[in-house]
Amino acid sequence: MPTKRPPAGLHYAWIVAAVTFLVLLVGAGIRATPGILIVPLERDFGWSTATISIAIAVNIFLFGMIGPFAVAVMERFGLRRSVVGALLVLAGGVALTTLMTKPWHMLVLWGLVVGSGSGMIALVLGATVAGRWFGKRRGLVLGLLTASSATGQLIFLPILAHISVDQGWRTMALVVAGAALLLVPLAGLLLRDRPGDLGLPRYGETALEPPPGVPINPLRRATSALALGLRSRDFWLLSGTFFICGASTNGLVGTHMIAACFDQGIPEVAAAGLLALMGLCDLVGTTASGWLTDRYDSRVLLIWYYGLRGVSLLFLPYAFDLDVYGLSLFAVFYGLDWIATVPPTVRLAGQAFGEGNAALMFGWIAAAHQIGAATAAWAAGALRTATGVYDGAFFSAGLLCLGAVVLVVFIGRGPRQTAIGRVAMEKP
Repeated sequence: MPTKRPPAGLHYAWIVAAVTFLVLLVGAGIRATPGILIVPLERDFGWSTATISIAIAVNIFLFGMIGPFAVAVMERFGLRRSVVGALLVLAGGVALTTLMTKPWHMLVLWGLVVGSGSGMIALVLGATVAGRWFGKRRGLVLGLLTASSATGQLIFLPILAHISVDQGWRTMALVVAGAALLLVPLAGLLLRDRPGDLGLPRYGETALEPPPGVPINPLRRATSALALGLRSRDFWLLSGTFFICGASTNGLVGTHMIAACFDQGIPEVAAAGLLALMGLCDLVGTTASGWLTDRYDSRVLLIWYYGLRGVSLLFLPYAFDLDVYGLSLFAVFYGLDWIATVPPTVRLAGQAFGEGNAALMFGWIAAAHQIGAATAAWAAGALRTATGVYDGAFFSAGLLCLGAVVLVVFIGRGPRQTAIGRVAMEKP
């Protein structure tokens, strides 16, 4: 398909990044929707928080586990076809949820279908685009794309909560499905796989990259990367810290914050507004994290990020007692650090396994993030059902973050992967 060249001075990489930003923004909004569904589904069907949380946990788990295979699929079939296919799956899966009446319907649709589709347009998409299209400003671009993923998850919440309260949760689901469908033609027209397809070098470079070799089977590519990672101490440390990252962000706060506020007498729309404030702060914090990652030691950044997040979560149960002022303070402080951990984690993965393998290895590390998130989503729901409060979940997550600080200290201090191991992964 012929492509109109952008105006002089504008590298096409920025157009690809802009489209990717929108895709990640909407995809994150879709992933945020179950957090709004907890209260209305309890009200409409009498389902418990624990029952609903099982479907949400499956969604989050698949969102992470699809990531490494998504990178391999993008390598095999291209960015454009992969993203368009994922958007169609999401639109169809979300639209069908308006027909669900039983818990297993939610498990299949929100858990399996939406979880699989969202995994294709997860953080690994941002890492892939940044690596393929940018030789310079890669950290900044990855920070922006990462911020869109988290910000979209939070900034859409007040809008969707308003629709759910005023028009019902089924109308809200149709709006979400329509947003995914609207992006299909945009992605189909503007996304391109690599700058070489347009006769361009990567942004910030002058030489054209050689065309990629014949792609191997996506399953083999992904499993080979995992086999390499499992032999590396850095992989286990990065995965362990990212497990904690997932447990302390979208698994706990992203899923249960609205319900926790509702328990304290705060209306759903107001609670969603707090999450939106976190999203705006995250846009600043994660973009700044990308800028800092281009300039400073990633391990030092992660120590600060996890430490400050742990303190904020330990403060959260007390913030409820301070009414809107305490919660607003938490939203700003915690939001700046929502997923600022992504740019330095991708950088450390590239240092450990080679830049050419950074996106794929980060896919497996991100899978650990979502396993942590799924664990926290289920455990926090079960804890609320058993005790009626979320305090134990917030305290536990805060302590886990402080434990992540200790793990970060040891990253990069063991033996590096051998050149043979890297070549084996990169060889088609």
